[in-house]
This record gives sequence, structure tokens and C-alpha cells, in this order.
Amino acid sequence: MTPGQGFWGDWLEAPHRQVTGGPVDYLMMDYLAEVTMSILQKQKSRDPSLGYAKDFVPSMERILPIVAERGIKVTANAGGVNPRACAQAVADVARRLGLGGKLRIGIVTGDDLLGRLEGLLARGHELRNLDTGRPLSDVRDRVLAANAYLGARPIVEALRQGADVVITGRVTDTGLTLAPMIHAFDWPADAWDLLAAGTVAGHTIECGAQCSGGNCLVDWKRIPDLANVGYPIVEARPDGTFEITKHRGTGGRISVAGVTEQLVYEMGDPAAYITPDCIADFTTIRLEQAGRDRVRVSGVRGRPATEKLKVSVAYFYGYKAVGTLVYAWPDAYEKARAADRVLRRRLESLGLRFEAIHTELLGADATHGRLALEDLAVEGLPEVQLRIGVRSPDRAAVERFTRELAPLILNGPPSVTGFAGGRPKPEEIVAYWPALLDKSMVEPCVEIVEV
Repeated sequence: MTPGQGFWGDWLEAPHRQVTGGPVDYLMMDYLAEVTMSILQKQKSRDPSLGYAKDFVPSMERILPIVAERGIKVTANAGGVNPRACAQAVADVARRLGLGGKLRIGIVTGDDLLGRLEGLLARGHELRNLDTGRPLSDVRDRVLAANAYLGARPIVEALRQGADVVITGRVTDTGLTLAPMIHAFDWPADAWDLLAAGTVAGHTIECGAQCSGGNCLVDWKRIPDLANVGYPIVEARPDGTFEITKHRGTGGRISVAGVTEQLVYEMGDPAAYITPDCIADFTTIRLEQAGRDRVRVSGVRGRPATEKLKVSVAYFYGYKAVGTLVYAWPDAYEKARAADRVLRRRLESLGLRFEAIHTELLGADATHGRLALEDLAVEGLPEVQLRIGVRSPDRAAVERFTRELAPLILNGPPSVTGFAGGRPKPEEIVAYWPALLDKSMVEPCVEIVEV
């Protein structure tokens, strides 16, 4: 099992490299983040034929002949809010490639709750925000997308019905990897330790090369040949143990330290990593360097799944704009600070009110805040970029802010050397609303399309 995408926008070469670089049985392609669903929902509202990750289609066009010839199965959540349209696009490509009669596409739906919200709220499902406790009714009129996180089971069903490519909407990242393991090893629905092991495997590779040398802190200067980085591969066994490796001849590195970094990525309670399929206890994971670019994973324990599904809701929050100016030595830091003060006073004198004004001084304090300034000789900085952003429910206020930045070039502190990106434009803010919903309220659906 190997990933070909860790997010929408990942390396376009990765899927082809993974299916041609050596033997693989399953290719997992993860495209969705929380904000992605609202983007795709907007696309679908403008054009009913859209709403999926369009990058997936040319990637599949490139690898489908290889996938079909070698019997590689593909699991992907590229369907976004329109899995059927995505599947149709892939089917059209397959026919053009002469693969008619040689491919079956599984479609998993049922996660999209946008059209059901009124009914759910009327039945007493308040979808309270997990962080604030507020009911969804507070922002119902601004909701852009609402999707339940499905687990591995509907993907397993599609594979059991003979699907070669399974296209889903919002399923858990880990489910894309766990499902092939359940299918291949016929794991029971209550084999909690095994399901937890498969979940850990999925979490390890869900971000692509982030566990094989990319974005790695430990000894990062010595990671070999990142330009040729190999994406990770899970070699799984029926007993739940597995090894992480990569194709021979590729760059990057598979090490206990690198795998550990990925395991703690986006981690809440390590003893209770909750998915629709099980609860995995990450404190029980045992890692062992089993050879060059090979890490063995064992000991994973799990507990029964909860009766809830997580729901990701995206809603319209207001407007924002971010602009930048670059100030040169000498006194670059002081010039940037002075420009920030001037701009804030002018916005105040105009009577503009913002929910937030946020300033970063890139080159000085943008990453580490005041801690960076304690040991920094700011007077010697060769250049500093002033980046300032505003947020407001009032688009007119944000629009006026965008017109107040450029005048600082001539009527503010001296030595502006760059007006990065030109005058900024107001952007809509999409906010995230996490909630829980009874599993009984969500019915996944599996369809099979013959190419």
C-alpha cells in the first residue's frame, strides 16, 4: 500500500513514480482538507458537473494503463462533493485509453449532509460546535458545506464488489489505507487491535513523503536526494504488524525518528485517536529500525469505535485582506514598525472597525513572535517585510484597507523596496465548525460503474 497524494496540490509525479518504481498492490490518493469541501461545494453550485478534485483525472489518465495491466487497486477521496461526476470523468478517460470492459469504478456517497441539515436540526440533532458548544442553528444561514467523515467500511464494500478504483467523498484519511487491509486480510468488524493497526498505518502515510524525509526536522540536512524523494510504502501482514519502506533507488529516508514525527502530526490525545472504525491507542505503538529505509511497526492496541461520526461544517464568516511592504536597511525593522503604526492610525481616523488587525514582521518576529526579538540584533537586519492583515464582516471596510497600504510607499517611512503582489484584494473567510452526529443518521451508499 502506498500513497500517491498527501493533499490536493501534492507532487504531480508521485502517483506515476509509485506505480512504476516497484511492486505495489494499492495506491491511496488523499485530496481533501476541511476548507477544500467548501471550495468544491462552491464549484458545484456554479456548475453541477464540478465539485471534485480535477487534478485527479489527468493523474489517472497517466497511470490507468499501468494500474489495469498490473492489477493495482486505487482508493481516493478525490470525489469531494461530487463523487459520481469524478467517477464519470475517470470512466471517460478509461474508455479513451481503450480500457472499456477492463475496469470497474466504485463510488462511495452519503457523507454530504448539506441538503439534509434542516431535517437533522428539526429532529433535534443540534450539531454543536465541539470547541464552543454553540448549536449550528446560530450560523445555519451561512453554511457552505457539511460532510460527515465516513470510515473504511464502504470502501471495503466497493472493493468486495470488484472495484478497481474507489472514488469517495469525505472519508477519513486513514480509511483510504485501512480499507484495503480489511479487504485483503478479511479482518472482522470488531477486531479492534487489527483495525487500530491499520489506522496507524494510514496515519503514517496519509501525508505522503512527510514520513519518508519531507518536512522532517531530525537531521534534515543529511536527508539524501530530496529532489528524488521516495513516497512511503506499507508492507502489511494479517496479524496487524507492518513495515514502512520505499522504492529502491529513491531519495529521502525511512527512519524511526521520521516515522515518529509523522505519528504525532495532528495528534490530540495519543491514547485515544478516534476514527469511525475504531479508537487507536498510539501509546502502544512500537517502532524498530528493521534495516536501511525500513521501520517495523507492532504492538498497536485498539478499542471499540464510538457511536458518533465527526461532521465538518464550513460556513461564511466575513472578509479578509493581507498586504505586504518590504523595507530595506538601515533600520529596516524600525521602519516596518513605524509603517504599521502609521497605517493603524489612518484606519482608525477613517472610522473603520475591524474584528482583527494582525501584523507580522517577516525577517524579525513572524515565526517566533517576541521570543525572536530577545536575542536578535534587529538594527542590523538587511530587510524586513511588513505583512498586515485585517478581518471584518464588512466588505467595504476591508476594501478601504486595501487602498491604504500603497500610499505608504511615498508618504510613509523610507526605503520601500517591494510592494509584494500589488494591492491586496478582499477575500471571503470560510470558517470551520466541527461537530458530532449519531452514526445512525448517516447511510453510506456504494455504487459500481462498469467502464
